[in-house]
Amino acid sequence: MTSRALADISHQRLSAAERTACEALLCERNEAGTWVGELSTSALSTATATLALHLYSVSGHAGERAEEIERLVESGRNWLVEQQNADGGWGDTALSFSNISTTMLAHATLAAVSETRPAESEDRQAESEDRQAESEDRQAEVMVGAESYIERAGGVDAVLARYGSDRTFSVPILTHCALAGTVDWRSVIALPLELAALPAGFYKTVRLPVVSYALPALIAIGLVRFHSRPPRNPLAWLVRRLARGRVLRVLESIQPTNGGFLEAAPLTSFVTMSLVGCGLADHRVTHKAVDFLVDSVRADGSWPIDTNLATWVTTLSVNALGDRLPQQQRSVIRSWLLGQQYREVHPYTNADPGGWAWTDLPGGVPDADDTPGAMLALLEGGAGESAEVSESIEAGSGWLLSLQNRDGGWPTFCRGWGTLPFDRSSQDITAHVLRALMAAEAVNPEVATRFQQPIRRGFEFLEQRQRGDGAWLPLWFGNQHVAEDENPVYGTSRVLEAWWAAGRQDQEPAARAREWLAGAQNSDGGWGGDADTVSSVEETALAVQALLGRGQDTTGLPIGEKQAAAGVEWLIERVENGTWIKSQPIGFYFARLWYFEKLYPMIFTVAALRRACLATGVAEDLSPHDVPTGA
Repeated sequence: MTSRALADISHQRLSAAERTACEALLCERNEAGTWVGELSTSALSTATATLALHLYSVSGHAGERAEEIERLVESGRNWLVEQQNADGGWGDTALSFSNISTTMLAHATLAAVSETRPAESEDRQAESEDRQAESEDRQAEVMVGAESYIERAGGVDAVLARYGSDRTFSVPILTHCALAGTVDWRSVIALPLELAALPAGFYKTVRLPVVSYALPALIAIGLVRFHSRPPRNPLAWLVRRLARGRVLRVLESIQPTNGGFLEAAPLTSFVTMSLVGCGLADHRVTHKAVDFLVDSVRADGSWPIDTNLATWVTTLSVNALGDRLPQQQRSVIRSWLLGQQYREVHPYTNADPGGWAWTDLPGGVPDADDTPGAMLALLEGGAGESAEVSESIEAGSGWLLSLQNRDGGWPTFCRGWGTLPFDRSSQDITAHVLRALMAAEAVNPEVATRFQQPIRRGFEFLEQRQRGDGAWLPLWFGNQHVAEDENPVYGTSRVLEAWWAAGRQDQEPAARAREWLAGAQNSDGGWGGDADTVSSVEETALAVQALLGRGQDTTGLPIGEKQAAAGVEWLIERVENGTWIKSQPIGFYFARLWYFEKLYPMIFTVAALRRACLATGVAEDLSPHDVPTGA
């Protein structure tokens, strides 16, 4: 039975919108039948990559690639000049507000990089000189605006304050600026690079000042800081000098085959510029990192924040489409996902076998958000009876169970590394893990005894972390319109999914969460990151999905039904007018680094409209959408 609010939605419009959305998402598949997506281009990535390549070029070690690298440096410089915001600063994406971190990075890069002039014929020299003069005038204007923004924002002190005790990003930013000559080395906090020489098992004990995945930055930036401003303490100098060879071998051992650390241009760039800065431009790690940066630049001269989220968006798409995914495509995707599971100890994080990363590329590392996504996608459509899938799910479940923290929640990468954000338990990831474990338990009841306590503790963690108003906060997603860049709409929506999956939707935490989510709806029928923030497709779709639950009869749970119906109408209108594919920067990468993904609004809309179809009975009239791959 359908609620009155949902019954009032036009079945014809809903059906048409759902079909349009599903077919559009299916058309985004590549030739292999999976999804790759497209991450937003990034001023932060472009600034760091441009400076890294510039320093490498002037080091004299570029060899035959010197001309190519100089062209990339010039195109990166030009892109940055054109992307400055009206307030003089830069945001992480073209849609992001200016922030002190990215502005200081872009300003430092422009200060260090002078425009290169290719050789031209005499009859074009005058025209070329005029263009160069105009370009130099434009850059001068840009620099004045940037310097004004930095002064207003607070400069170095503002960067340090932004990240607090977490040195993962503040130290690399200031190192970048010091290498460019815009910040004094005295402002760059020394990192204990010697800790990287310890066996990985000691990292928990020594409490690294950076998160677990930032080990390359700890090493490379520690080396260049030691080189540029040696410690006065003779013992500290001796320890770091003796550790130099060992940590360089560690750095080389954890570098992916394609040279890109975490597939991330910023992290790879920080490593590159730091090694060049301490006289290691000709090191193997440097050359491979430069190869990665050259290979990952985009046609317009910019760099994305990461190469792709192929595994993540594929699992999200499979789970959103459900029975709308053509049956003949399921086995192809299933085989691909099985091939992405790590079967050996990861050389970077020393993670046990069994997990999945966000990408199919060498720079990925297993984490506790992509692993449950992959498990749920493998189990979608009743594939749990397959012996190969069953074995994979068992390995994934075991990996997740080993990662659970003492507080009952799940961190992102590694258990017990410390108290920094990505090593602490997070609410959205914990909910995702719980859904995967419960799905694994459903297809294999024999594991119930082993899963019972971890699942109970996970829900207890979520209950303890629920805000007094009923909302939950996520780790990996934020909203730039909300105070402290938080996104309680995303967090609450994702955590509610776990309550629905457990059949606990009538319990008090879930009721409070639905009440909060319903109250956060905007007057236009959509949702933003919080109450009274601009509505987006992504957050509206997530809220609708969470309020509709499993898409079954919701008449016994009146809280949020009216709001869900209004949200469905809001989404239908966007599909009809074509604005539903417009992305917004709701994604965090790490340390308040923003991105958006082309497929997010499409995936989330498909999931929400599919739930609405199930809730209204429209789904009974629809068959799977068999759209050609790459149509």
